[in-house]
Amino acid sequence: MSISYELLENFGKKSLLSPESNVIMNAVIKNGIKSVTLNNDPVKKLTNIFSNDIKTGKITSQGKSGRCWLFAGLNMLRRKTSEELKLKDFEFSQNFLMFYDKIEKANYFLNNISETENEDIYSRIIMWLVKDPLQDGGQWDMFNNLIKKYGVVPSSVMPDTFHSRESREMNRLLTLKLRMYAGELREMKKEDVLSKKYAERKEEMLLEFYRMLITFLGRPPEKFDFEYRNDDNIYYREENISPGEFRDKFVKINTDEFVSVINAPTFDKPFNQTYTVKYLGNVTGGKEVLYLNVDKSELKRLALAQLDDGEPVWFGCDMDPGVDSKSGTMSSDLYLAAEALGTSLTMEKGARLLYGESALNHAMMFTGVNTVDGLPDRWKVENSWGEKSGKDGFFVMDDKWFDENTYQVVINRKYLNREQIKSLSAEPVVLPPWDPMGSLALMK
Repeated sequence: MSISYELLENFGKKSLLSPESNVIMNAVIKNGIKSVTLNNDPVKKLTNIFSNDIKTGKITSQGKSGRCWLFAGLNMLRRKTSEELKLKDFEFSQNFLMFYDKIEKANYFLNNISETENEDIYSRIIMWLVKDPLQDGGQWDMFNNLIKKYGVVPSSVMPDTFHSRESREMNRLLTLKLRMYAGELREMKKEDVLSKKYAERKEEMLLEFYRMLITFLGRPPEKFDFEYRNDDNIYYREENISPGEFRDKFVKINTDEFVSVINAPTFDKPFNQTYTVKYLGNVTGGKEVLYLNVDKSELKRLALAQLDDGEPVWFGCDMDPGVDSKSGTMSSDLYLAAEALGTSLTMEKGARLLYGESALNHAMMFTGVNTVDGLPDRWKVENSWGEKSGKDGFFVMDDKWFDENTYQVVINRKYLNREQIKSLSAEPVVLPPWDPMGSLALMK
């Protein structure tokens, strides 16, 4: 059908507003739908008091970058390191891992371009690869790859730069360079260039890319001296230590023991099955992204078990619906947009994934939970948007929001049951790169 003038005229007659609806329309026009429909009941109800509250360090800020997954991961590691060093405000360098994530993603991308040399330039695979090869986002297993390969350093050794905190223009220029490389490599394959010359050119590309990264992010240290005065006012000095040695000495968590558990309730992903995603990763030769899919009750049980042992939980969610960053409230009842618009705006979690309405786009940490008769009613969330966001940097999530918008928790294997442990050893189902679970945590 086409839209005729007569049809529009009919719509207009059928859409005459009541006095109450007219008031709502004018309020929305002037102030915006979120301001008008904010429901203060959840804001008042979700107090920042928890029966289980894990002590953490100062709130961090990722700036205008999509490094939430790196911040959440390093915040998870720093808790025990801070206790060991007796430094309450200790912080790992997120810029250090960002640097190596970028160079690894560049290499990963070029290898994928080589692997797909026979694909037509307009194929869905090629279009997917070149669409966004160097965004800031990532996943837990990608974080683990960086930690295991490169180690960590204190933030004082490689502090943030302008472009680590405001990455948009850096990413635009680096992406432009990668697309240039992709075109050149595909042309070289067409011309049947000798494999040795092809490999040499790829190495030259990576060297040029590395030099660009240094300009944006600074040079990562190979060795450094670590000096500090702890909270007891005692001075310490570690001389000529490498990032790997620093990790081995001061990181007290074995990241290999943790697995990504997801809740993706779609028809094509049976529970208690493992999944991976084609072309999703950063370190060539590193651990592939691996998910164990469970129902939402199991996702919650595992998160509670880890928190009950005093260990925070890295988690991934859709940060778009039902969030007020000013108050730090996360509630499915936070906005009354459906009531204001006089329509239904509800989709099941699986349908939202399948039809592009929802995706895992942000990573944070659970650092507490409030339970009543053993059941959670609100969760404490440590974000990485600075102290001015939320309640001194922390957010409070109601349990319904957890069910609807939390997609992933990173859990120590010891909390999994036998069936889940067994599932981890099975060959994962390989999902296409455009699958909903191929999204990355990258919200700014």
